Amino acid sequence: MSDSFAALGVELPGTVGLACAPVGGGHGIALGDWSGGVAWSTSKVPLAVAALRAAPAAAKPYVTPAITRSDNAAAERLWSMLGPPAVAAAAVEAVLRDGSDTVTRVRSRRVRREYTAFGQTEWSAVRQALFTAHLPCIELGPDVLALMRRLVPEQQWGLARLPGAAVKAGWGPDEPGNLVRQMAVLRNGSGWTAVVLGAEPDSGAFTDGIALLDKLTGWVGAHLRRLPAGRCQR
Repeated sequence: MSDSFAALGVELPGTVGLACAPVGGGHGIALGDWSGGVAWSTSKVPLAVAALRAAPAAAKPYVTPAITRSDNAAAERLWSMLGPPAVAAAAVEAVLRDGSDTVTRVRSRRVRREYTAFGQTEWSAVRQALFTAHLPCIELGPDVLALMRRLVPEQQWGLARLPGAAVKAGWGPDEPGNLVRQMAVLRNGSGWTAVVLGAEPDSGAFTDGIALLDKLTGWVGAHLRRLPAGRCQR
């Protein structure tokens, strides 16, 4: 399987990678040369869970646009509900820890003025896959997953093209060009698989990043039954 993915990567005009883990499981698999980077809007997933836990009634109107449309203003409102920046970052980190990501540190301060602090969090592909694999199993994780199945049409690319997929994407400028990434939970036989994809197109163009993720999604669809699958351990 690794040889097949490597062969695909050689053909594509960019740096690509994949990480996956069985839902409810404790080990991730990584393929390809891309291994992680800035979280961008994928960070809105643990943020949404944290806000729903802290202030469910106040957060609910903003969680939907933050996830289904990747609305930045809505996400900023959710962040503000969690308290001062350091407290907010700790609340989102607590969700990551609950989801078995024991390493990732959520940024509390803006490192680039034009972007959110939480969106600039560095998130490795494997750590994100492990968190995604436990998202269905943690408190209020299923609520956010349900929204990840209701993306607006303009965001239904890459893994979102697969039937029943729960997906959140993130994208933005990164060295040396642009990073486009997705996290998803996919039905896989009698279980579920968490998949993370990332692509840095040689051209630096966002649309080319989407095209790369579409290619990777084709590989995932063809090899899904060979990827590890599992269920929440109740």
